[in-house]
Amino acid sequence: MWYLPPVSHITRRGALTAGGTWLLGGAALGGASAGRSASTGRLKQSVCRWPFAKIPLPDFCKAVASLGLPAIDLLNEKEWRVAEEYGLTCSMGSGAGGGIADGFNVKANHGKLVESLARALPVAAARKIPNLITFFGNRRGMSDEEGIANCVEGLNQIKGAAEQHGVTICLELLNSKVDHPDYHGDRSAFGLAVVKAVDSPRVRLLYDIYHMQIMEGDLIRTIRDNREYFAHFHTGGVPGRNELDDTQEINWRTVATAIADLGFDGYFAHEFIPLRDPITSLREAVALCRV
Repeated sequence: MWYLPPVSHITRRGALTAGGTWLLGGAALGGASAGRSASTGRLKQSVCRWPFAKIPLPDFCKAVASLGLPAIDLLNEKEWRVAEEYGLTCSMGSGAGGGIADGFNVKANHGKLVESLARALPVAAARKIPNLITFFGNRRGMSDEEGIANCVEGLNQIKGAAEQHGVTICLELLNSKVDHPDYHGDRSAFGLAVVKAVDSPRVRLLYDIYHMQIMEGDLIRTIRDNREYFAHFHTGGVPGRNELDDTQEINWRTVATAIADLGFDGYFAHEFIPLRDPITSLREAVALCRV
């Protein structure tokens, strides 16, 4: 099996750059012979690549497919074809939308972000990638009013291309309390103000449940009241961003049921850092959220 080293805090960037390898044993795929028979229930469950980055991508694709998942989240453009080889798609493409700190809230970033997304949108459409991720950026002393206005100005330059190609640009909501100090889009109200002003069905929010539980809680009410603006969800146990188990505070089955009851047809992607055998933990998370 693959085993995650006992590290208590790993970042998205750190997981992609950390050294070392994971141990591989004969039971690595955890029932791959069963094929894609498992169901993810009413939600289209997916899984983010970066917390499992030390598993070679082809092996990870095999394991994901064996669990019945249809997609992997946060793959870059070069990795999309690898997922396709295993009957998977990429549920959220990464890279073209820039990095977390330098986002649409700064006008000087608009040119490169718009150019990069404009190039990636037709490629994503051709490969049936439904979403591309981008970010609000760090505050750096900027007011909310200025940040919102700048984001709207920049996103208005790319929304037409997103609509043309049928690919949704998703801005991620992140916490600034624990993981991303100074991030501007750290509350749902900020993100909602931006996407409502842009007023495009192809510019929406990635509602990260882990991050928003840390910042504001009130998850189900927020999701119900703003359902049309949330195109994608991420999971992760609070506190710690680890398994969706009894060590954390979110009632994941209740949250997943509430989302499914709304008729949500986007992806619900797991983004937790496993402390135990990663594929076993992923299998347990999928079962928990199978509603």
